[in-house]
Amino acid sequence: MSEAFFTIQDLWVRYVTDHETVYAVNGLSLSLKRGQTLGLVGETGAGKTTTALSIMRLLPPRVSRVDQGNILFNGVSLMDLSEEEMRRVRGEKIAMIYQDPMTSLNPVMTVGDQVQEVLELHKKQSRRALYKRVDELFAMVGIPPDRKKEYPHQFSGGMKQRIVIAMALACEPELLIADEPTTALDVTIQAQVLQMIAKLKDELDTSMLLITHDLGVVAQTCDMVAIMYAGKIIESGTVHDIFHNKDHHPYTEGLFGSIPKLTVESRRLSPIEGLMPDPTNLPDGCAFAGRCPACMPICMAQEPDYCQRASHAIKCHLFTGENRGEAV
Repeated sequence: MSEAFFTIQDLWVRYVTDHETVYAVNGLSLSLKRGQTLGLVGETGAGKTTTALSIMRLLPPRVSRVDQGNILFNGVSLMDLSEEEMRRVRGEKIAMIYQDPMTSLNPVMTVGDQVQEVLELHKKQSRRALYKRVDELFAMVGIPPDRKKEYPHQFSGGMKQRIVIAMALACEPELLIADEPTTALDVTIQAQVLQMIAKLKDELDTSMLLITHDLGVVAQTCDMVAIMYAGKIIESGTVHDIFHNKDHHPYTEGLFGSIPKLTVESRRLSPIEGLMPDPTNLPDGCAFAGRCPACMPICMAQEPDYCQRASHAIKCHLFTGENRGEAV
């Protein structure tokens, strides 16, 4: 595997209004190698979508602040590009599948025109070549090309998501960001869409950042995993590290406890007690301390460092030698 071609370095993002400041991303770092799929996992409010919008440089301009950090793509800082240069990167080099296909499509344009518009922005081709490429993209995502003259309201949710995927993959980007791509779909269609994304990713040799809250999706789709909580990566590693190692961050353990197991008879799931801390008033120590069953005095006062074991990293005081076994 080649070296990382995409890296986020110590990214800090906040939203500032007249009434409050939301600390959305707080020192996030991650990297992705060519051909890999990285699953970014966390509950609602963890900062996953803010991370994706930071990569695309689509944060709301008046309220967002990037205080620190860098995003490198093929050795070039995306933060240093002009808006015109960034427009050429979006869609052509880095593409994004947004969370809700219902709001990602223009209701007054045919779906074919919307896919063709992406190609016109980035590819200098004849009209005939554009029409042919649109037909190829529709066929690639399993939609009959003769439906390209129809409007979004004439398609089901699953079909709309396929059209959004066709738009994202139109220019064969090097990096695909998929933000909860199956949230609005039923379970059967979810499986079909995820299988299709994985197949097309392999065919086009595209790397992917998959944003999700579903560990089952991660197990099926990803090579690497990063668990996000309160704007930070609290555990990361290979899929094997996360699903087969014994040592985990207590939050990761809680996520696993919230998943039903076919081999265990249980009347109830074991949800994580409490709520994520208020992002306008984050605690001084570990952000998870207030919900953690293994909380120690040091957790309330001091933020933990990462404990690194080969490819597996855990940000927790439990895994430093002097604190092991001191949980209260």
